[in-house]
Amino acid sequence: MDNITTNFWDVLLWSFWFFIWFAAIFVWVRCIFDVFRDRDLSGWGKAGWAILLILVPWLGALIYLIVRGRSMSDRQMREMAQVQQQQEEYIRSVASGSGAAPNAADQIASAKSLLDSGTITPEEFEALKTKALA
Repeated sequence: MDNITTNFWDVLLWSFWFFIWFAAIFVWVRCIFDVFRDRDLSGWGKAGWAILLILVPWLGALIYLIVRGRSMSDRQMREMAQVQQQQEEYIRSVASGSGAAPNAADQIASAKSLLDSGTITPEEFEALKTKALA
């Protein structure tokens, strides 16, 4: 039999190991990100976890998940709630019109008040009105 040809069980075995490695790398990267994202953990604590996760990645990730797994999910939920709150505040600010460019009616009303107060001439008012409508 040729080395190039493989049977179904070889493909299944390689697929299984590929999945195991992919999942392990995903968990390891997630643990590394969580270590550096945690604001409650001291610098020495972060350094210790980073050394453990780098030197013995499989065992380090397993220990990290056992020791800090619950707080890991709590931090993620807090961060998601904070992002959602910021998004809602942004949507409210855009919907209310604050921070947005004034529309043509607002610009014309502002120019009209300047004309009424005598700050600008009728020709300047017409120029501003034309510019707002353009």
